[in-house]
Amino acid sequence: MQNTKSKLDWCIKKELIKNISPNDKTSKEHIEKAKHNLRAAEHCLKGFGDWVVSQCYYAMYHSLLAILFKKGYESRNHECTINTVDFLIETKEIVFDKEDISYIRTAEQMTSKDAKSLREEFQYGTETKVNEILLNDMLKKSKEIVEKVEILLNEIDSLQENKTERTGVKNVK
Repeated sequence: MQNTKSKLDWCIKKELIKNISPNDKTSKEHIEKAKHNLRAAEHCLKGFGDWVVSQCYYAMYHSLLAILFKKGYESRNHECTINTVDFLIETKEIVFDKEDISYIRTAEQMTSKDAKSLREEFQYGTETKVNEILLNDMLKKSKEIVEKVEILLNEIDSLQENKTERTGVKNVK
C-alpha cells in the first residue's frame, strides 16, 4: 500500500489529482461517457479496429473517473487516475477487483502490452488492422468493467443513503 500512497501523494503534489467534494453529477456523466464509448467501439468493430482499441480503453478510463468523482477526486492524468483507484481498493474505501484495474494497465491474457499502450500505438501510429480476437476480448472485458463500476457506484449510493437514514447526516468528504 505504501507504493500506491506515495504515488497518490506525488500526483496530488503535482496537481494531477485534486481532492474535491464528491460530485455525483459528474460521476454519472463519466459512466454515461463510458457507455457511449462502448457503443462507438461496437459501431467501429467492422473495419476500424484501431478505433475500437481507443474506445475500449476510454470506456474503462471514464468508468474509473466516475469512481474518482464519486469519492471526491478529480484527475488530470491517466496513470494517476488508475493509481488512485488502486489506492481506494487497497485502503478498502471501495470494493473492486484489482485484476480489473490490472487489466486496464496490462492486458496480459491478450498481449504483452497494456491497454493504455495499445491505445497509444493505434491512436498515434499508422497501423489500422487489429487482431479480431483481441478486439472482441477487449470489448467484452471493457463492457464487464464498465458494468462492474456502475454496480459499485450504485452500491456506494445505497451505503450513503443508509448512513444518512441512520444518522441524519450526509457523507461529506
